[in-house]
Amino acid sequence: MKPLPTLCHMLVALSHAAEPPLRQPIPFDTLEADAILTTLSVFPPDNPWNTQVDSWPVAPNSEAMIAAIGPEKPFRCNTDMGFVLVPPDQPKVAVTLSAYSEESDPGPYPVPEKAVIEGWPAAFTRSEGPEKQLTLEDVQRGKPNLDADRHGIIVDPVNRKLYEFYRLTRSDAGWMAEQASIFDLTSNRLRPDGWTSSDAAGLPIFPAVIRYDELARGEIRHALRVTFSRTRRAYVYPATHFASRLTDENLPRMGERFRLRQDFDTSKFSREVQIILVALQHYGMLVADNGIDWAVSMTPDERIPVLHEELRKVRGSDFEVVIPPSDYVPPQ
Repeated sequence: MKPLPTLCHMLVALSHAAEPPLRQPIPFDTLEADAILTTLSVFPPDNPWNTQVDSWPVAPNSEAMIAAIGPEKPFRCNTDMGFVLVPPDQPKVAVTLSAYSEESDPGPYPVPEKAVIEGWPAAFTRSEGPEKQLTLEDVQRGKPNLDADRHGIIVDPVNRKLYEFYRLTRSDAGWMAEQASIFDLTSNRLRPDGWTSSDAAGLPIFPAVIRYDELARGEIRHALRVTFSRTRRAYVYPATHFASRLTDENLPRMGERFRLRQDFDTSKFSREVQIILVALQHYGMLVADNGIDWAVSMTPDERIPVLHEELRKVRGSDFEVVIPPSDYVPPQ
């Protein structure tokens, strides 16, 4: 397994490739994107995604909740959430919204021709099946599975805007999606109460994804996004939406925050996995959607080594549910 570059190596590389003006769309898995992302502020410092929770108290029902989810189930990492950076003058296009138009932010949207769809490219190029032969346009048009979540994420770093889509699909008639959300990366404003986003919790995806530039730099400074197969019919700040009929109080709510135990020994893992685990001790992870238990999101970047088997050595019992301290005041 080839290790990621050290922070020093990355900074040298970035200095040799001085950050260019953003004049055209840039995919996430490039040195140009790394340079931009390294300096991009994603939400204010006091935003829930950027809040350290090392000292937050453990929830009274933490053990019961871990037991309900599965303490022996392995921790996982999905190589799923890619994105594209667009210039401030990227032409905006219409996107036809089908299922959640009433809970979507209106367009048009700066969707470029080379917009990436969930999993592209690493989840496809590393496949041992027929998916390995697909092109980006194939994936944009619904292959191999039109019914998959097919998240599409677009970041405008100059205007500090984030555009996220659920089931983004290209056709001869143009782009379509089931839901569209726009987030202001300079603001702590949430989505309207009761509204979904491209994730069931009404939360943004981009701020929660493990990126190559972070692993190369040696530090992740934000909470991660996690999914569980069974969630509660409830949500807690900063979530705005639920997606369940279950009412068991020991099931996690959307927005529930989990933290890797402070006494968990991270030293026996590789550098890349240590960076992820330390972030989980400092910032934790927020329940964002229904899906595979104990699964967080990583960009499908072919420069990131396959970490799956190593991460599976971490178990559900290594986590705890945390709640805000009594004097915590959500940012305005």
